[in-house]
Amino acid sequence: MVSMTTFLPCPYWHQDPQSVGAIAGLAVAIIFTYRLMRLPAAPPRRQPKLQFSTTSSSAISTQSNATAMASGVCSSSEDSRAQNVVDEFFQPVKPTLGQIVRQKLSEGRKVTCRLLGVILEESCPEELQKQATVKSSVLEVLLEITKFCDLYLMERVIDDESEKNVILALENAGIFTSGGLVKDKVLFCSTENGRTSFVRQLEPDWHIDTNPEIVSQLARFIKYQLHVSPVRSERTAANVFGSPSLEHFFGCV
Repeated sequence: MVSMTTFLPCPYWHQDPQSVGAIAGLAVAIIFTYRLMRLPAAPPRRQPKLQFSTTSSSAISTQSNATAMASGVCSSSEDSRAQNVVDEFFQPVKPTLGQIVRQKLSEGRKVTCRLLGVILEESCPEELQKQATVKSSVLEVLLEITKFCDLYLMERVIDDESEKNVILALENAGIFTSGGLVKDKVLFCSTENGRTSFVRQLEPDWHIDTNPEIVSQLARFIKYQLHVSPVRSERTAANVFGSPSLEHFFGCV
């Protein structure tokens, strides 16, 4: 401890008791102040309120971000659903077979068609003497044509038995009942030229045949023709189209 004599000169110790007491009190006060000044500074007290406020702000920020993200997800989901509805609404509708038939025939109202190799499985008149078989793959197209067009079927035959076989095959296929075809519109002849004469007399919008010579002869007189042949050939005229089969021409294969 620092001695009071260090701070007070000797003559002051000979003063009266009151003065000495006052001086002693002053010395104590000075020593206390000196020690107090030498004490290390206490660390600042933590402020719970401020920390709580920071934590609350962080929580609020996190909650806001989560809400924004959820809102973004909901908005994206709603936009996706709305886009799907728009896409479905504007999605092109697949045309029906009837619409395709009308489009392909260019709104033609009268059609003539040979039977062998187009409607029937058989390919020559000799086969018709035994039987006649309607192609199952062509039946749907044929029925659509009869709904929209005035259709005439024709073929060269050798005898009356062949005619009966053809009529029976068409009847069994339901062409006379389901379609608009009547038996009077199934024509028979004994020569290829006879079929050419039929076509020119009827003046159809479309003629369908497998014989390239007949197709070539009729190109000047008929508006449109379809040459059915398994072998692809060059177009003989601008109004003559080619296809491996009748059903293939209408996109049914």
